[in-house]
Amino acid sequence: MPAPHTSSGDARPATDRMIRVDQAGEFGATRIYAGQLAVMGDRHPLSAEIRHMAEQEAVHRAKFDALMARRGVRPTVLQPFWSAAGFALGAGTALLGPEAAMACTAAVEEEIDRHYSEQLDELESTNADPELAGMIAEFREDERDHRDAALAAGAERAPAYPLLSGAIRLGCRVAIRLAERI
Repeated sequence: MPAPHTSSGDARPATDRMIRVDQAGEFGATRIYAGQLAVMGDRHPLSAEIRHMAEQEAVHRAKFDALMARRGVRPTVLQPFWSAAGFALGAGTALLGPEAAMACTAAVEEEIDRHYSEQLDELESTNADPELAGMIAEFREDERDHRDAALAAGAERAPAYPLLSGAIRLGCRVAIRLAERI
């Protein structure tokens, strides 16, 4: 049986929610990249960059998985949905073209940067969980790099970029709220 988390009683529900939603987000990101690579294949010039981002997301997920197991935090019950939805989002945007795939990445990573920054502000103001704060700070930098790489690769040239980006960002915000609670 995993050892219980030892932070204060008031902080545990908040940090448990953070861990749950962050693990779900990293899982969803791996599925988005899997969908993009399934459509784009290995020969597209962006495939190596996407594979690199996917590998980083897999490391993030593994670290959150381990933290969840060690602290006894339950995963979101929506995990099967995130698997299908993430893959469909990645594949669907890749079918629209490489710029749309990069627009998806930029939009998702922009929301994750915002989300991680909010979590860090909360954790740093209370010093509730230095271990979790350190993980989030480290992973946020990778997410920012992914966003910047996607923008450099032409995300903003995607058809209807503002609409596509806005819809994906809204979907991310909804997914975040659901995964925190369910």
